Amino acid sequence: MQITLEQWQTLVTVVDQGGYAKAAEALGKSQSAVSYAISRLEERLGLAVFRIEGRRAQLTEAGTALYRQAQALLESARLTEALAQHYRSGAEARIRLATDIIFPEPLILSALSRYAEISPFVRIELLETALSGTDEALLTGAAELVISSRVPPGFSGDPLLRVRFIAVAHPEHPLHQYDRPLTLADLRQYRQLVVRDSGSRSLDAGWLGADQRWTVSHMSTSIRCACAGLGFAWYPELKIREPLQQGLLKSLVLESGAERYADLYLILRDGHLASPGVKRLAELIHEQVRRQLDSGQH
Repeated sequence: MQITLEQWQTLVTVVDQGGYAKAAEALGKSQSAVSYAISRLEERLGLAVFRIEGRRAQLTEAGTALYRQAQALLESARLTEALAQHYRSGAEARIRLATDIIFPEPLILSALSRYAEISPFVRIELLETALSGTDEALLTGAAELVISSRVPPGFSGDPLLRVRFIAVAHPEHPLHQYDRPLTLADLRQYRQLVVRDSGSRSLDAGWLGADQRWTVSHMSTSIRCACAGLGFAWYPELKIREPLQQGLLKSLVLESGAERYADLYLILRDGHLASPGVKRLAELIHEQVRRQLDSGQH
């Protein structure tokens, strides 16, 4: 006969409560019932779980190992029941979130961390996109929630964050050697670093048409290239705060266009018909952005 979860629970409770009497009180049973359950457990195991020392029952070496396993078993059972309750309530099993790479990672990770505390059983798929790839995630149904700089026709989005871009290069880059504000003609003489469009349209947003161009797949790679003196680019100020402070990057002085701005929107693919989980995650993202704005870190 197999040992039941109830018997393992009795073992754990006896240990946690420090004895049979308190365990009986915690379990709502008589002390004799608890004692009998432990006896039956030891009988089925074929070994002693407790030994009597004075007036106290102490775990044997085997009992200590079994107690730890029983704790893990009970926790697994608890999580299984909670998972069943999660699905019984009609909650979704997965949320797919597409976010433009210009959105600050700490904000999205903070929101996801808070959401995980509320809904630990929801699987999150985070798709980091660039340019038209964000639109496509929405239009093709690859994401239920999207952070994008564009709201495609047929959808509505809530303003989320204005991102400030600044033109930068390594302090020793030749562009910093000019003794006057730079023109677009000056910039076109040097290598520009561009992030590849993750969509199928291959947009070249921000490219100046320079002959020298390096295109990479992610902004973090582009920033590392700039820090190594391999080119210039416009980056979201929040994403290059550390390299600027460390002296790895320096703002370029331009006649015009040294700053650019992009407004980001939070878009629910299904609008007001979105699931409660998607709506809750959207609320948490808004909260994280408001906290940053209130702290003045924008």
